[in-house]
Amino acid sequence: MARPPPLGELPPGYTPPARPATPQILAGSLKAPLWLRAYFQGLLFSLGCGIQRHCGKVLFLGLLAFGALALGLRVAIIETDLEQLWVEAGSRVSQELEYTKEKLGEEAAYTSQMLIQTPRQEGENILTPEALDLHLQAALTASKVQVSLYGKSWDLNKICYKSGVPLIENGMIERMIEKLFPCVILTPLDCFWEGAKLQGGSAYLPGRPDIQWTNLDPEQLLEELGPFASLEGFRELLDKAQVGQAYVGRPCLHPDDLHCPSSAPNHHSRQAPDVAQELSGGCHGFSHKFMHWQEELLLGGMARDPQGQLLRAEALQSTFLLMSPRQLYEHFRGDYQTHDIGWSEEQAGTVLQAWQRRFVQLAQESLPENASQQIHAFSSTTLDDILHAFSEVSAARVVGGYLLMLAYACVTMLRWDCAQSQGAVGLAGVLLVALAVASGLGLCALLGIAFNAATTQVLPFLALGIGVDDIFLLAHAFTEAPSGTPLQERTGECLQRTGTSVTLTSINNMVAFFMAALVPIPALRAFSLQAAIVVGCNFAAVMLVFPAVLSLDLHRRHCQRLDVLCCFSSPCSARVIQILPQELGNGTVPVGIAHLTATVQAFAHCEASSQHVVTILPPQAHLVPPPSDALGSELFSPGGSTRDLLGQEEGTGQKAACKSLPCARWNLAHFARSQFAPLLLQSHTKAVVLVLFGALLGLSLYGATLVQDGLALTDVVPRGTKEHAFLSAQLRYFSLYEVALVTQGGFDYAHSQRALFDLHQRFSSLKAVLPPPATQAPRTWLHYYRNWLQGIQAAFDQDWASGRITRHSYRNGSEDGALAYKLLVQTGDAQEPLDFSQLTTRKLVDKEGLIPPELFYMGLTVWVSSDPLGLAASQANFYPPPPEWLHDKYDTTGENLRIPAAQPLEFAQFPFLLHGLQKTADFVEAIEGARAACAEAGRAGVRAYPSGSPFLFWEQYLGLRRCFLLAVCILLLCTFLVCALLLLNPWTAALIVLVLAMMTVELFGIMGFLGIKLSAIPVVILVASVGIGVEFTVHVALGFLTAQGSRNLRAARALERTFAPVTDGAISTLLGLLMLAGSNFDFIVRYFFVVLTILTLLGLLHGLVLLPVLLSILGPPPEVVQMYKESTEVLSPPAPQGGGLRWGISSTLPQSFARVTTSMTVALHPPPLPGAYIHPASEEPAWSPAATPAANGPSNLGSRGLCPATG
Repeated sequence: MARPPPLGELPPGYTPPARPATPQILAGSLKAPLWLRAYFQGLLFSLGCGIQRHCGKVLFLGLLAFGALALGLRVAIIETDLEQLWVEAGSRVSQELEYTKEKLGEEAAYTSQMLIQTPRQEGENILTPEALDLHLQAALTASKVQVSLYGKSWDLNKICYKSGVPLIENGMIERMIEKLFPCVILTPLDCFWEGAKLQGGSAYLPGRPDIQWTNLDPEQLLEELGPFASLEGFRELLDKAQVGQAYVGRPCLHPDDLHCPSSAPNHHSRQAPDVAQELSGGCHGFSHKFMHWQEELLLGGMARDPQGQLLRAEALQSTFLLMSPRQLYEHFRGDYQTHDIGWSEEQAGTVLQAWQRRFVQLAQESLPENASQQIHAFSSTTLDDILHAFSEVSAARVVGGYLLMLAYACVTMLRWDCAQSQGAVGLAGVLLVALAVASGLGLCALLGIAFNAATTQVLPFLALGIGVDDIFLLAHAFTEAPSGTPLQERTGECLQRTGTSVTLTSINNMVAFFMAALVPIPALRAFSLQAAIVVGCNFAAVMLVFPAVLSLDLHRRHCQRLDVLCCFSSPCSARVIQILPQELGNGTVPVGIAHLTATVQAFAHCEASSQHVVTILPPQAHLVPPPSDALGSELFSPGGSTRDLLGQEEGTGQKAACKSLPCARWNLAHFARSQFAPLLLQSHTKAVVLVLFGALLGLSLYGATLVQDGLALTDVVPRGTKEHAFLSAQLRYFSLYEVALVTQGGFDYAHSQRALFDLHQRFSSLKAVLPPPATQAPRTWLHYYRNWLQGIQAAFDQDWASGRITRHSYRNGSEDGALAYKLLVQTGDAQEPLDFSQLTTRKLVDKEGLIPPELFYMGLTVWVSSDPLGLAASQANFYPPPPEWLHDKYDTTGENLRIPAAQPLEFAQFPFLLHGLQKTADFVEAIEGARAACAEAGRAGVRAYPSGSPFLFWEQYLGLRRCFLLAVCILLLCTFLVCALLLLNPWTAALIVLVLAMMTVELFGIMGFLGIKLSAIPVVILVASVGIGVEFTVHVALGFLTAQGSRNLRAARALERTFAPVTDGAISTLLGLLMLAGSNFDFIVRYFFVVLTILTLLGLLHGLVLLPVLLSILGPPPEVVQMYKESTEVLSPPAPQGGGLRWGISSTLPQSFARVTTSMTVALHPPPLPGAYIHPASEEPAWSPAATPAANGPSNLGSRGLCPATG
C-alpha cells in the first residue's frame, strides 16, 4: 500500500485558501484593532506555512546561522578588573580616575598584604605577650617567604615598598643604606624590639658583625664612622626623621631573650612590658616623625577606661607593603640580577603574584590547629583570584542544568498516544534554545561586549528558562490545533494563534533588559545588553527554526511512528478501540459558547488480514447540550484528545491492546478547565484573592522600607572559606579606607595656599576622617613643606645671629642654614636671579604661615630633593615631578646658587584615613561630605576631587534608587505602549502593567524581609522583572481578549488555554535557575537564585490567579460576539451531493472485515476569528455511504490518514 505524501514537502504551487469574510460572527463591522491583529496573524500564518513547506531547508540554514554565531565565543573576553566592572563610563568618578591615571600611570604606589589575628574564643583580650608571640610567629613566617622564578630567588627585601630612600654622596654609606633601608610594615610589633626581626636587610662593615636592624643603633654607628667619613648631612637627616636608636631602644616582649639588646628599657629589669600601655597611641616604624602607625591601623575591638586609656583589644593587624609591578620593573631594569632574563613588567607582576600567593598560604598555616589564636591572611592577588574564580564558567553546572531541562521537556511532552506525544520536540526545543543562547553570547563577543561573573554564572540558566517558555507554548498550541485544520497549514495555524503572544513577551523582555542597561554600572550594563541580545536570538530561534522542528514532527505523527525513536512504527497505529455510545439527547444550542459537541454513531471496519481501518459516519447527528459545571452554560469541555477517548474505555467488548494508565487521563488543561477555573471564578473566591493580594501588597510596601543599600565583599566571597573569614574580621575590626584629596591643575598653587589649607581643614573635619594624634602635625605635603621651610629658616636665623653665615658666605653655617641662604636670595627673575639684600628682608614663611609665591616652586624643588622621608610620608605624588637638585654647601659657585623652579603642579594629593564605615549609609554620608568640601573649594578657585575605593564603588548609591525608579517607570510605560500596540487594547495593557507594577513592588518588599540589600545587581533583576513578568501575564490577557462570551467565560477559556504552557514555562524557568542554587558563591544563591525564584513564583501567582480575577471583574468587553441561528441546517447537515467523508481508501466492506460500533464526540467549532483560515463550504467533505476509492484522496485530518503497515 502506498505511503501518504510527506507533510513537509508541500506542492510548490500551494497557496493558502482564500479567507472569506464572516460577518455572521461579528456584532457590526470589523473593528480596526481586530482587523490589525488579524492582519498580523495572517502574516504569521503565511510565515508558518512557508516554514512548513521548506522545513528542512529552514532547519538547516537556521542551525548553520546559529552555529556560526556561536563560534564567536572563541573571542570572548572575561573582564575581572574591579574598576572596569563597577565604575560608570563617562561618570564623574570615571573622569577623575582617568585624570589620575593620566598623571600618575595605571597603578597605585604599592599593594598591601595583610595579616589579622583574632582569638578563637569570642571576646578574649589579645593584648598579651603570648598573643603577640603568636603574631610574631605568623609575621616572621610570612616575611621569610621566597619564591624562585626566572632562575632568581625573590624575597621580601627585594620586592617590598621602601619609603623615601635618601640619596647620599658617600658611596659606602649609600650602599649600606640601600641594603639596610627597611620595608614599610605597619605592625603592632613595631612597638617592641621584636619588630626588627621582620626586616630582612643586612650590611657588612669590616671589623663588625653583620649589621641588622636587631642590632643596629644608628646613633652609635654614626659616631663610629664619623672619623672616617663626612656624614653631617646624613646625621641631620636622621635627626629630622627622629630615628634615634631605632629598634634597639624599644622594650623586648621577652627581656630574657639572649638577643634582647642592652639598650632596651626592660633589659635589666627583666620585666615583661605592659602591652596595652606600649600600644596605646600606636607604634612607630624606624622613623618616629614620619612613620607613625595609629592605633586604628593595628588594633581592633578596642576598649578603654573612662580616662581614655587602652585596656584591651580583640584583634591585631599587620600590613606588608609591596612595590607595584611597574615600580618593581623600574627598580630592577638594567640591574645585573635581571639582565639575562629579558626583564619585563609582565614578569614583575608574575613575581609579585607568586610571592603573594605563597605569603597567604604560609601565613594561614603558621599557627597550629590547637592554638588559642587564628591568623587570617589576604593580599590583592587573593582578591584577583576570587574574581577570576567567580567569573569562571562551571561546566558541570551548565551541563547539569541543561540535562535537567532536557529531561523535563521530554517527560512532560511524552504521551501514551504516539500520535500526540512530543518528547522529541521537547528535546529538540531545549537543544535549540541552548544553541540560541550560545549564538547570542557569541554575537555579544563579536560586538566586543566583555563577559563578567554575571554573564558566566547566571545568564546561561536565566536565558534557558526564559527561552523554553515559548517552546512549551508553541508545542501546546500545535497539539491543540482546531479540528479540520489542513495538514499543510498546521504550522501556520500554530504561529497564527501563538505568534502574537511570543512576539509580545520577547519584545517586552528585550525592552526590559535594554532598560536595565540604564543602570550606570559597566558590569550590569554588559549583562543587560547580553541578556537582551540572547533573548532576541531565542525569539528568532523559536519563531523561525522551532516551527520547522514541529513540521518535521508532524510528518512523524502523520506516519504514526514512535516518538523519540522515530525509526520505529507505533504498535498502536492501527488498533481500533471500542468506546461505548454515550446517551444521545436533544438539546438547544446555547448562545455564546465556544464550540459545540455532537455525539454520532461511527462504524469502523477492520480487515482481518491487514491493519487498514475504514470509519463511516452516518448522516444523522444529534447535538448534545454541554454538561453542567460551576460556570453554568458558559463553560464546558472541548472535544477530547485521544487520551480522553482512551480514558472513556470500559470493560465491555474487546479490550484495546494499548490501554492507557489512569494517570494519563489527567493533564493541566483538564485541571484548569474542570477544577481550577470554576473554583477561582466564584464570587467569594474572587473576594478572597483580592484581599490576599492586597495584604501581600501592603506587607511588601512595609518590607520596601526595610531594604538597605549596599553590597559588601563578604556577600561575594563563598562562606566558610579562609578569604571570607578574613573579610569578615576586617569588616568587623578594621573598617579603614585609605583615600586621598586630589588637587588638579588649572589654578595657581602658589597664590592659593590659604584655600588649600582651608580645603584640608574642611575635609579633616568630616566625621568619617580619622584625625591624627594631637601631638602630630597633619600628614600632608603642604604642611610638611611649610614646616621644613620654617625649620631651615630657624637654622639660618641662628647661623646669621652667630655669624656663621654672612651676606657673602654660608660655608661655616649648618646644612639647613645654607639651604635657607640659597632660597632667600632667589628672585625668580631670569635676568637677575639673585638678590642678596633679601637675606634679611624676607622670610621663607610669612607671619600668616604662607610661602611667598615667588619662592613656592623653587622651594618645592629644594624640599623634594632634601627631605625624601618627609616627601614619602606626605604621599604627595607630584605631577609634573620637581627636578632633582643636589645641595653642596662647599660649592659656592654661582651655578650652585641657582635653583631651578618646579613646573606648575597639575596633580598633588592629601592622604586621609576614613574609619567607622560599616553601613552603606555611612559611606554615602562620607562621600557627600567630601564632595561638598570639594565644591566649596571650587568656589574659592581650587579644583579638587576625592579619590579612593569608597568613591569608586560606593558613589553609585548616591543616585541608585533614583535610577532604579526612573528605569522601572520608563519600562512600565514602554510595556504599556508595546502591549497596547500589539494587543490594540489599552484597557488590557493597563491591567497588565498594573499587575507587573504589583509584582515589582512585592519583589522589592520581599527582598527587605529577606535582608537582601539593594545594589546594582538587584536593581537589574527588579527592572528585568517587568519583562519577565510579561511571560506570565500576556498569554492569559490575550486569551481573554480573543475569547467570546461573558467575562467569567472568557477568563475561564483563557485559563484553559494558557494554564498548562504558563505552568510548564514557570517550571522550566525554575529548573533553569535550580543550578544556581549549587553555586559555591553565596552571592549567586542569594542575589540571583533566591530573587529570581521569588520572581518566578510571583509571576505564576499573578498571571494565573490575580490577573484572571481582575479580568473577570474589570476586563474589557469582547471584540467578537458569536451569533448562532437555530435552523435545521445547523442541527442536521444536508444530504451529500458528492464525495463523502471517509477515513481510509475504501468504503466497501469485504466479508473478511469485522464490524465494530462506536460512538464519537465531534467538535463543531464556530466560525474562527478574522485572520484565521476558514474552510469554504464547497471544500467540506460530505458523508456518502457509497463513496468510492477514486472519489477522495487522503484525508486532511491530521492523525486520520492511512498509516503504513507495521511489522
